[in-house]
Amino acid sequence: MSDNAPQTRPQSKAIADAQTVTSVRHWTDSLFSFRCTRPQSLRFRSGEFVMLGLLDERGKPLLRAYSIASPSWDDALEFYSIKVPDGPLTSRLQHIVPGDAIILRPKPVGTLVHDALLPGKRLWFLSTGTGIAPFASLVRDPETYEKYDQVILMHTCREKAELEYGRELIEDLRNDPLIGEMVEGKLLYYPTTTREPSERMGRVTENLASGRVFQDLGIDGPMDPARDRAMVCGSLAFNLDIKTILEGWGLREGANSDPAEYVVEKAFVGDGV
Repeated sequence: MSDNAPQTRPQSKAIADAQTVTSVRHWTDSLFSFRCTRPQSLRFRSGEFVMLGLLDERGKPLLRAYSIASPSWDDALEFYSIKVPDGPLTSRLQHIVPGDAIILRPKPVGTLVHDALLPGKRLWFLSTGTGIAPFASLVRDPETYEKYDQVILMHTCREKAELEYGRELIEDLRNDPLIGEMVEGKLLYYPTTTREPSERMGRVTENLASGRVFQDLGIDGPMDPARDRAMVCGSLAFNLDIKTILEGWGLREGANSDPAEYVVEKAFVGDGV
């Protein structure tokens, strides 16, 4: 998520919200994920985000929004992040190691939740870059497969290595002893690149608008507001382009207080593709 608009608050409160990093994995020179302890009091809906960060040079909390990549049932919390060399937070966060303390404000919020969508038959997760994080939570949540007959994850990055987080996620999910059977036959994964040649190429917007994704997956298209629901998470430009496509097909934007056919995570301003 974005390094924009860092927030600060008293150090004593930050210490109370400290959690311990349990693992870190660097996927590329610009992408990493990490897991940390979960506060016993933290309850969240898969797809929501929290504020987390570190203390700055003055000892004040530097926080920003991060989607929780782990599902609501997980005992730990997982996050997926871009590394921004001159970013106020990620320039430092990328160097964390197991045992380090991070600050986590346990007040989850967000629009990428099932409650913000009307009932439907087919659910689309549309993402670029680290925008896959909330969907990493939702594809591991049994509720997703209880509510929908088919789930489609579209993820676009510049290069193949940047898709590895999602590829491994889906592979592990299909072999999961608890949820694997629920996923079987319901989850379709559609990764593409925009720069490095790969099996499938093109932006999410291009593959939706051209109808290629429907053809490649052998499913009916375009989206139908009577059947399809969508969640969107990526750069601001990506979100706006996707909204234009979805609304052109008759889908309306929803919210927690007013469910409809699609939702967009407005707190996320990621690495556009």
